[in-house]
Amino acid sequence: MRARELVCLGGRLVGLVMGVWAVGIGLKPNAGFGQAGLEVLLDPSTATVRAGERTLMLYQYLPNPAKPYVAQLYSPSGVNVLRDSPADHKHHHGLMFAVAVDGVDFWGETADCGLQRHRGGQQPQHVERGGFALAWGQQELDWVAPGEEKLMLREVRQVAVGQATQAGATLLIWQARLQTPGQKPSVKLSGRPYFGLGMRFVPSMDTGGQLFNAEGKTGVEGTNAVRSPWCAYSASAEGKPVTVAVFDHPNNPRHPATWFTMDKPFAYISATLDLGKEPLQVEAGKPVDLRYAVAVWDGRPDKARIDALYRQIVSLPAD
Repeated sequence: MRARELVCLGGRLVGLVMGVWAVGIGLKPNAGFGQAGLEVLLDPSTATVRAGERTLMLYQYLPNPAKPYVAQLYSPSGVNVLRDSPADHKHHHGLMFAVAVDGVDFWGETADCGLQRHRGGQQPQHVERGGFALAWGQQELDWVAPGEEKLMLREVRQVAVGQATQAGATLLIWQARLQTPGQKPSVKLSGRPYFGLGMRFVPSMDTGGQLFNAEGKTGVEGTNAVRSPWCAYSASAEGKPVTVAVFDHPNNPRHPATWFTMDKPFAYISATLDLGKEPLQVEAGKPVDLRYAVAVWDGRPDKARIDALYRQIVSLPAD
């Protein structure tokens, strides 16, 4: 097999499919359907999604070192907004999801923290829902404890990325199904106030930015530890104004999400289940389904524009 494989996808909203990673576990690298419009460039650990000559996203599908994550995410004009493993917090990886499971921390990356291990994937599927053409697939992950590598949790993750043309944004959809392993009757999700789907921004976005949410509240004082359907951040990246919005889904547990936000000494947003105050029990046969979306705009869209995209996203069926 060649060191790198190229997969072509297409559609009005064109997306990375987790199933293309299956090249690494012996499935065929051909995932073409619809009109050619997107390329997924695979190497042994990452998948890079491109629309023409422009990159949309880079996904680190093998743990690096302890979890898979979105390492790069670009605005429609090609400005990356994510920072991976900065010196001040090496365990901050772009856009990542982690919580604690039965007391084992999967957020950090010290010797006593857990590992989200890639277990497999599936070939991509093409679906059309709610006016979007979506390319979907999935990655299967085992969350294992350090040392004896005891299996703590199983996850089925789905991610799609593409161009929401009418909204003028790059759009990423993130779904996860969390379930107990084997015959274990239940597991407890817990963690610090920032545990959840968290996002670390490029250095130029750490200063001079503006946090705001669906209620029109602004700043850390108006958005941190506050429940809201979405939270956004406008700042400057590479000398250009950009805005990133993170959307919670109405079907998520404890919707609307409780947000962790900060802007000093660096900017951060995390959509959380408020596990620091109240752990969440996952019972056998009753998986927890989570669904989020992230939109990236060039410039500073107003609240009405963000609300409109949010309504369109939450109308999409979970399949």
